[in-house]
Amino acid sequence: MSIKLTPRMCRAARALVGWQQKDLVEVSGVPGSTIGAFETKEETARMATMNNRALVEAFERAGLEFIPENGGGAGIRFRERKAP
Repeated sequence: MSIKLTPRMCRAARALVGWQQKDLVEVSGVPGSTIGAFETKEETARMATMNNRALVEAFERAGLEFIPENGGGAGIRFRERKAP
């Protein structure tokens, strides 16, 4: 399944892992200007396939899991629960 990031999902994923845009640039290889411009766009905006894939893979390596729209809307969560 291919996840299509929205600007809001990208910002939310960064917040979950505690990254600033510069951190995402470093781990994904996607230029900061591309990430910055994307995150300020409307929710219908989409990123080029190659950049989208690089961002999703970076977030997944950081331990996130993307939840597809299954009637309740798409989402993001940590792949494994953290011990209390």
